[in-house]
Amino acid sequence: MIPEEDRKALLRIARRSIESALRGVSFTAEISGAGPTTEPRGAFVTLTRGGKLRGCIGRISADAPLAGVVAEMAVAAAKDDHRFPPVTPDELSDIRIEISALTPLRRVADPGEIEVGRHGLLVRKGPCSGLLLPQVAAEEKWDVPAFLEHTCRKAGLPPGAWKEGAEIEAFEAEVWGEE
Repeated sequence: MIPEEDRKALLRIARRSIESALRGVSFTAEISGAGPTTEPRGAFVTLTRGGKLRGCIGRISADAPLAGVVAEMAVAAAKDDHRFPPVTPDELSDIRIEISALTPLRRVADPGEIEVGRHGLLVRKGPCSGLLLPQVAAEEKWDVPAFLEHTCRKAGLPPGAWKEGAEIEAFEAEVWGEE
């Protein structure tokens, strides 16, 4: 578990990273010492405005310290999510930030292993892949087959691809956000 003080620090890093990027100045997330913020971990940063999705981008692989991943993904969510225009400085005060720190992926042999609300999914087949965070299925009130079908759609695959040779991986996430 990531301690509350580290969660708050990561939210501050995310916000400062976005603010700096929108002003065109550099920002480096510097956290000294040891602990969860310095450990390699994948993470997603989700931005909402007025309760509606405004951007969400993340990194699955645990190849960089969590604080740096959060800083980078926050800026990417604000500027590079192709589903939305870039966040503007005028709307930044209305943006709410949520962070999802991921556990490592593990292969799913049987869909019965998947628990809605606990697991996020990554479905891959050929060059296509799609990922949905654990909170998405819970918010949408999907059962496991619906969760798998929507993850396939996110990958650009037919909904039943999970039954036809697609690789399924699951992960968990610690999720927290600004009040």
